[in-house]
Amino acid sequence: MVSFEMNDRKKIGIGLTGFGIFFSFLGIIFFFDKGFLAMGNILFFSGVTLTIGLKSSMHFFMKRQNFKGTISFGVGFFFVVIGWPILGMILEAYGFIVLFSGFWPTLAVFLQKIPVLGWFFQQPYVRSFLDRYRGRRVPV
Repeated sequence: MVSFEMNDRKKIGIGLTGFGIFFSFLGIIFFFDKGFLAMGNILFFSGVTLTIGLKSSMHFFMKRQNFKGTISFGVGFFFVVIGWPILGMILEAYGFIVLFSGFWPTLAVFLQKIPVLGWFFQQPYVRSFLDRYRGRRVPV
């Protein structure tokens, strides 16, 4: 059974995920600084794990259709840690798109409801682009 209540563990997980995204952004801004990128990866992964739970995370990352994304994300993280951040980030970006492509329709609906930013996502040309990929996984 999936619980939708917001307990302290989920709040901390969402915070860690946000900080992971922030540190990854800083790592890219500072010319692919491997320290920021590695910290961002660790925070992002631990935040996702805390938010949805350890069992659900293992199930999500180990699904047969997500193997490409999981392996790509893991190898990219390894390359970031050993000092090849550009190649690592390319592999991680590919893995992220493969892993989380099923969530794009939900994200599109969420973005359309944001007060100021939602105006942009409700424009006809942007909306047609989002509707084209709604409910489909990105082919890889």
